[in-house]
Amino acid sequence: MVLTVDSAHGGENWLARNDFVSDDVKAVWKDCGVYHEWGKLRAVLLHHPGSEIEGINDPSKVLWTEVLDPARAREQHDSLAAFYRSVGVEVNYMHLDDDTPAKPNLYFVRDLFTMTPFGAVVSRPASHVRAGEEVIAAGTLSRLKVPIIHSAYGSAYLEGPDILLVNEDLAMVGYGLRTNERGADFAVGLLKEMGYGEVVKVQTTYGCGHLDGVVSILDRDLALLYPTRVSYVVYETLKRHGFRTLDLPDQHEAERGMAINLVPVEPGCVLMPANNPKTLALLQRAGCTCFEIDVSELMKGGGAVHCMTGVLKRDL
Repeated sequence: MVLTVDSAHGGENWLARNDFVSDDVKAVWKDCGVYHEWGKLRAVLLHHPGSEIEGINDPSKVLWTEVLDPARAREQHDSLAAFYRSVGVEVNYMHLDDDTPAKPNLYFVRDLFTMTPFGAVVSRPASHVRAGEEVIAAGTLSRLKVPIIHSAYGSAYLEGPDILLVNEDLAMVGYGLRTNERGADFAVGLLKEMGYGEVVKVQTTYGCGHLDGVVSILDRDLALLYPTRVSYVVYETLKRHGFRTLDLPDQHEAERGMAINLVPVEPGCVLMPANNPKTLALLQRAGCTCFEIDVSELMKGGGAVHCMTGVLKRDL
């Protein structure tokens, strides 16, 4: 009796895959990926606020600072999407199934996942009121054919803005209120596996939501810091990697204006919340091109431009 092995079990005509997930992008998955925060922005994921932002009587119960005017909030969100389209950025929106309704904070898409060079890492939000938003994010990413390489699990809490991809050699992970130490350790391990040479774990301070609230990368060698809240390890590490650092110049703009909550559109070019003249002047003196946008109504939810923008693709 002659035994043969068919192709499905390694016999003739079996052809093995000898590449990486990153090689599958475009061929199998959506063209996506982020190596660092400052590469040219190509594609984003947003959520247009719907009926879920109406009828909120106690804003603190949904983590807001004030009640939103729904019509004005939607107009401002439309302007945000229009700006991205005007500079050639592909705009995608969250997909909602009938059995998974939106929650009031869903428009803060950045909280729900982090795009890496190899695909998305789905968050596990720390607050009870946001539990389940990660399901909507994961479903949308799947529909868009974005590879989901991992998600936080077990006792880990992890939110996207606590992961900062500085450059190909350096990443930072914040832990505190929104990302616990278990979640931070999980993210550090993933980033090291991806090849980031140095991954620094940074404890965020009391009163700080995420790491992106104290440091923002503007260009390949330029960062904006919140000097009274940022950990010294952030400053020291950035300097060691050749970064210039700028300090937010005004307490009111830092707190009420959310001036650091901005998005690099390309190296040295940022989209920032309007009405922060001192920060605007500082960035312009440093050589940055700045676009301003009024998101003041949306900011009553506790976040600004960076929080609302889920990044799907940046150039290397």
